[in-house]
Amino acid sequence: MSLLSVEKLTKSFGGLTAVSNVSLHIEKGELVGLIGPNGAGKTTLFNLLTGVYVPTSGNIKLDQGGKIKELGGLKPYNVTKTGLARTFQNIRLFKDLTVLDNVRIAMHMNVQYNMTAALFHPNKFFNEEDRIREEAEKLLQIFHLTGKKNEFAKNLPYGEQRHLEIARALATKPSILLLDEPAAGMNPNETAALTEIIGWIRKEFDLTVLLIEHDMSLVMKICERIYVLDYGMMIASGKPEEIRANKKVIEAYLGEDVSNA
Repeated sequence: MSLLSVEKLTKSFGGLTAVSNVSLHIEKGELVGLIGPNGAGKTTLFNLLTGVYVPTSGNIKLDQGGKIKELGGLKPYNVTKTGLARTFQNIRLFKDLTVLDNVRIAMHMNVQYNMTAALFHPNKFFNEEDRIREEAEKLLQIFHLTGKKNEFAKNLPYGEQRHLEIARALATKPSILLLDEPAAGMNPNETAALTEIIGWIRKEFDLTVLLIEHDMSLVMKICERIYVLDYGMMIASGKPEEIRANKKVIEAYLGEDVSNA
């Protein structure tokens, strides 16, 4: 079985079907793209995978070392505990907390002390907090945010807020990282740097990555396979060169210029 298997997933809001009978399979270690026009259902699909929405029908299954876990209907914090972490199309940092505390909070999901220790502060509490701080600072170093660790998250430039959100997701120690338009609002230089970071963290953290992105230069460069949604339905899947030449995809999304690139 694939690491993540989605079978005939559907989500309806009243009379509107946002995701219709979608199936996809992601293998361990893959970097997979999910593309499509605005309103195609990409973020809705992410919300279904991460527990923000409950599926109307269909299955979401995660292979946890041979033990199959059904994710549909789980609360977001329970989905995160299974090993799925995500970023958001619209940045959702704790903007009135420091850069360092944004990452530290995410790490407390796996904290090694109980409520009693949190109240009475034995040595175990301080040792664990020291470990969390050290690991958080290592993540900030990856994204060149060490020098801003004591600044409020809301004061970071837009591109650095994007980086911080990825760092916070990594702090939960995921096996699968879902990135929702991580290059949105970035200039070409920032996008190029982000492309390198995504490739690096995938290898360094042994991650499987599912990526929503409108920047086709990024998608075509780093994704090994691509799924394409249109009007909530899966219209194509395949390698980048196959997607680039697919007539349905060209008509729905890419355009002739990309197909001939």
